[in-house]
Amino acid sequence: MKRIDTDLPGVCLLEPDVFGDQRGFFMETYNQRVFEQIGITQTFVQDNQSRSRRGVLRGLHYQLNQPQAKLVRVTLGEVYDIAVDLRRGSETFGKWTGVTLTAENKQMFFIPEGFAHGFCVISETAEFAYKCSDFYAPEEERGIIWNDPQLAIPWPLDGAEPILSPKDAAYGILADMNENDLPILRENSDA
Repeated sequence: MKRIDTDLPGVCLLEPDVFGDQRGFFMETYNQRVFEQIGITQTFVQDNQSRSRRGVLRGLHYQLNQPQAKLVRVTLGEVYDIAVDLRRGSETFGKWTGVTLTAENKQMFFIPEGFAHGFCVISETAEFAYKCSDFYAPEEERGIIWNDPQLAIPWPLDGAEPILSPKDAAYGILADMNENDLPILRENSDA
């Protein structure tokens, strides 16, 4: 497993070792010992998978008092995936990074606790799988609108409006968020 760090502390792209032959391929997507060796020590407690069509944008989500680190990957299709640092006190607060994840490149994206996460489907359809370090807690869920002008994320929508859930469409901008609805930078985090 190769770890490629981004400009945001703790956020990294992972390239698994892929073994292929005429039968297909094999890869290890998670091994706790290997992840600990590359500096990712979270325990994952929940796996999720979604299927979406082109133009669907999910996010930007995070949980406040039950923060989730996420390990995400695409098993079918292609997405543009985003992590936004929302940790009060962080030197990179309000900064974001994005990667293109595909079933073909088999890369994974690790997003630590305290970051908002979202993705946009680029292919006709995409299946998106992810591990979470804490359980889903609807009462702790928060979000930022996808087109926040302060973030200015260049979503690959080719001029079209994204397909959003009502919840995602109702989120506000970062500048209007109550400070108490933002995570705090933790001293001993892996990020």
